[in-house]
Order: sequence, then structure tokens, then C-alpha cells
Amino acid sequence: MPAPSAATFQRLAGLVAIPAAAERPTRSVVEVFTGRELATIAVGTAQDAVGAIARARVAQQQWAARPVGERAAVFHRYRDLVLKNLDPLMDMAQAETGKSRNAAQEEILDIAMTARHYARVAPKLLRPQRVTGMLPGLTKTVVRYQPKGVVGVIAPWNYPMTLAVSDAIAALLAGNAVVLKPDSQTPYCALACVELLYEAGLPRDLFAVVPGPGSVVGTALVENTEYLMFTGSTATGQLLAEQAGRRLIGFSAELGGKNPMIVTAGANLREVADAAVRACFANSGQLCISIERIYVEQSIAEEFIRVFGERVRKMTLRGGYEFGVEMGSLISEEQVKAVSAHVDDAVVKGATVVAGGKARPDLGPLFFEPTVLTDVPEDAECRRDETFGPLVSIYPVASVDEAVAQANDTEYGLNASVWAATKRQGEEIAARIHAGTVNVDEGYAPTWGSTAAPMGGMGVSGMGRRHGPEGLVKYTEPQTIATTRVLNLGGPRGLPPKVWAKVMPPFVKALQWVPGR
Repeated sequence: MPAPSAATFQRLAGLVAIPAAAERPTRSVVEVFTGRELATIAVGTAQDAVGAIARARVAQQQWAARPVGERAAVFHRYRDLVLKNLDPLMDMAQAETGKSRNAAQEEILDIAMTARHYARVAPKLLRPQRVTGMLPGLTKTVVRYQPKGVVGVIAPWNYPMTLAVSDAIAALLAGNAVVLKPDSQTPYCALACVELLYEAGLPRDLFAVVPGPGSVVGTALVENTEYLMFTGSTATGQLLAEQAGRRLIGFSAELGGKNPMIVTAGANLREVADAAVRACFANSGQLCISIERIYVEQSIAEEFIRVFGERVRKMTLRGGYEFGVEMGSLISEEQVKAVSAHVDDAVVKGATVVAGGKARPDLGPLFFEPTVLTDVPEDAECRRDETFGPLVSIYPVASVDEAVAQANDTEYGLNASVWAATKRQGEEIAARIHAGTVNVDEGYAPTWGSTAAPMGGMGVSGMGRRHGPEGLVKYTEPQTIATTRVLNLGGPRGLPPKVWAKVMPPFVKALQWVPGR
């Protein structure tokens, strides 16, 4: 199965929110498996972003006036279109990122799941909510949810489809417009998904895609939109949070992680090993929620290292647009160098390579073996710093308490995995871990795929949440409207103020017996 055709790239290039007559520099987009050029993409400017925001702001007024049910219907259609076009979308995801077919499918199915979830629950979540008023019977209080306006989304290269579109789905359903800056390495993944949104009936100006450097287009978004959603590194997230804070606009981010797995005595080690392959090496380890640290009780550590090492050494590693390959390529030379540097640093300082450990230029320009280390010393870079690649280290521990302490000994707090002798024990351990999501008897998919539950990081792993009710209402401004009935707070006409002042305290005290107060 080949990469997408030249005609496909040409058609999608026409969807960028850059004036047709404008002359812009272009950037090459390559097939990651081979390094060959697939297409070029126009490089947008700050002026392009500001223009797209202005057009989006006009379109947003009409969109917000439409009933939520009408908005939801667009996303029900979108879900069907995504599933109908699964194969060409997977082709594009693989071409621009080098990920395996399984990882590409996982990403695109997530879009369909998210679209269905929010299209189903948005009408209820955004409905005006009647709440108990200040003086029951005398006041009626309603909470309404107003859209923010124009939401800026800055998406990364590792999951360039779902992280470009899924956050936007919630923002759009809430009545906002969206201007998206895709990563410069993966712009056509975003455009392929957005094309289907237009086909589903979304007004084109309502969701604009402006490719370009983060320092240019990203800065224009944070300086001109009413809310910013970012997925990427902690360092960049901190910078954007400062910029958003100066303007007092809303900001949400999923950032880095150094995610732990705990394996206790009594766990099924072969089952753990199979799941750990997914948890550590899905998307070639280029996943914010992938596992990079495994803490194993001492009594089973030797056996686990043997079983897991054997499983990793048998993993299939190659490029190609077919199912059956467990791990594909890294995305860039920068990523290959970063993983190599962490492995080399650890080995020089005394770590043992259990599996992998080398780049594989014989398979393609950017392949690196899935790698497992033990005996990693305290001063090794990979012990605490996020690798964001196919590298995991195993640490034997004396007890579950030590495993939990080690798992929590980090400034990150994004995701974790727990494997224990029983489900109950696993859940008890999970509740002790300082992370936004914890999976019992899996690596990351159950929490990520639970679209009705919030997903996000503690510590420097992020702020705010995607998914769940929080992932939708964060794109709104709650507005409270209270209507006074019968009489106002000045008391009945003709009643002396002193008498009214004496009536109020016992009346307020009596409110404790009113349901809902």
C-alpha cells in the first residue's frame, strides 16, 4: 500500500487558511520511512494567523447562535466520515510520522470515539442549569454556558490527527471557532481530518488551519485568541502559560511525563510483558503517556527482566503500510539523537542493555530499536528526564511501598500503570500514585479511551483536562442569571428597615433546612 498520492497532497494544500494569491515560502514534507519528499506546504505568517482569527470570529457568531443539537449533528456525521475514510487517514498518519499501522488506527479511532461522545453529551452539558437561588422561592438562578470566542489549538507531531482535531471537537460543540497550528512536520494529517469536518457541514472559516513556526503562528494565536489549548513539551507549555497569563485568557495543556509502571509479586508476568510492549513502545515510545520506568518487586524482578527482555527482542520493527508491525520509525533525526544520547549516557555510567540499544539505519533513516535497560544509576539522564522514545528502564524494589515512593519521586504526574496479584490490590496502589491517570492491568489505553472521564496531568505534566465534562465546559464562560421575584432584597414596601434587618438573620438560618442549600 503506497503513501498518499500527489493529487491528495495538492487537494489538501488548498485548505490552508492562507490567501490564495499570497506568496509564501514552503517547507518540505517527507515520508518518514524513507526520507523522500512527498509534498511541500506553505509557511504561514503572523498576519495569516491574525486574518484567520478575524474570519473565524465572524463565523463564530453565527455558529454560536445555532442550537447545540444542530452543532452535534455535524459531529455525528463527522464520526461516520472518519470511519468511512479510515484507510486513507491511516496512510497519511503513517506517511508523515513513520508510526506503525496499529498506532495509526488507534489514533484515528480515537477521533471517532471523541466525536461521538461529545456530540452525544454536549446538548445536556451545555443546557442552562437551574440551581438553588439565594432566597428559594424569592429568586430564580440559572447558569448558562457562553462560548469563549476563538480558541487557538497548537498540536504536536506525535499524534497529529487526534491532537489536532479531538480538542477542537469539544471547543466547536461549545459554540467556539478554532484556529489550528499543526506541527510543521505533520500538516497534512491535520488537513486530512479537517477536510472531513468541512464535508460534514462545518463552515470553513469556523475551523482554520495555519501552518508555520510556533514562534510566529503560535505566538499570534496566544496573543489574539480567547483560549489556548496546547499539547507538547513542558518547557514550551510553561512559556505559553506565561503568555496566556499576561492576557488573562484561559489555557489548558497536556505536557511531558516520566510515567511509571509498578509490577508486584503475584502478577502474571507474561501478560504484563505483552502489555508493557504496548505501554512502552506504542508509537515508537513517542507518546506523552507511554511508560518509561518499571518498578518490580525484588522477588520477581529477575524473572520479569528475562520474560520482558525476550518479548522485546522478538518485536517486529520495520516500515510499511500494513498491519502486523509492532513498531515503526521515529519521526526525526533529532528524536534519534535524543534516544541515542540517553542510552549511551546510561551505558557509560553502568547501565546494562537487556534489549535493543541501537539505531537501525539498515531499516530506514530514522529507526531505533525498542530498548530495555537495567542497573540504571541515579545520575543517568534517562532516570529522571523524559526520553520520549523507545526506551524503558527496570528498577527492582524491596516492597510495594518503595515502588510507590519511587513512582512519585518526580516532578511529572501524567500517567501510570499498575499490575498486582488482584484487581483490588492494583486499585489500592493506583490511588496512591500522583498522576492524572492510572491504569490497572493495562498501560495507557483504558484511561485515555474513557472519553467520559477527565484526562490530564499533575505537577509539570499539564494543567486543565481534556475529555469528560471538564474537557467541554473549559471552552465556555459560565454565566449566572438571577431573577428576583415577589419582593427585592430591600424588603416589602412600607416595612421599616430595622424590622427587615431583624427578620433576615433567622430567615437565613432557616435556609439550612432547605434541600440543596
